[in-house]
Amino acid sequence: MLYLSDLKPTGIQRRAAAPETPDWAQRFAELAETARDPRLRAFYAQGMPSGDSLLQDVPMAALDVETTGLDPMRDGIVSIGVVPMTLALIQSSASRYWVVHPKVELTPESVAIHAITHAQIETAPDLDAILGELLQALAGRVVVVHCRGIERGFLDVALKTRIGEGIEFPVIDTMELEARLHRKRPSLLTLLLGRRRRPVSIRLAQSRARYRLPRYRAHHALTDALASAELLQAQVAHRFSPQTPLRALWL
Repeated sequence: MLYLSDLKPTGIQRRAAAPETPDWAQRFAELAETARDPRLRAFYAQGMPSGDSLLQDVPMAALDVETTGLDPMRDGIVSIGVVPMTLALIQSSASRYWVVHPKVELTPESVAIHAITHAQIETAPDLDAILGELLQALAGRVVVVHCRGIERGFLDVALKTRIGEGIEFPVIDTMELEARLHRKRPSLLTLLLGRRRRPVSIRLAQSRARYRLPRYRAHHALTDALASAELLQAQVAHRFSPQTPLRALWL
């Protein structure tokens, strides 16, 4: 996973900074009527839980998208990992993993960081070829991510490029949940005294370490998806509860 959290704000960060959460159940019903691609129509037709649903009752899927860079307009997706889950159970045996061709110029660094070879990339299918499988893996589930600007931003742009329409879906962003706790605005007294502390890292590995979760190898889509799933379970156990309404966490 490439992260936006410690970089200067970009367009994708500003758009994601303070979103208005839609009524996702209603929005999916609308999109099921207007989507042109049959794979997208089927995805939206599966619907979405109500915001009043309790977390313990919500089907979820942890998603990680690995990319060649941070700009969805210039960079491309190289791999995708999906791990079905609920608050009580991570279904590792049902996980899915795809290597896809990014359709952009590759550099040695953009490939090596993800432990993927050039040969794998060159023979990998285009995202469009596995889109139906990906959407089936996510259908009816709230998506769990760590940095929503990557997963939503890159998939939206990638679909617009390939099928002429983007994608919308709700997420629970484990990075955003950490930011709520660790990226609060400093008090006026702190500012007047000049006692500004160094920001706490909300990257995936550092966030997991605060909950004493094991350290995993970074930048592998399936491993990072699993890591995000475990992090959400820990966050809810420590700071929320299984009876927390979905609307308190999703975006």
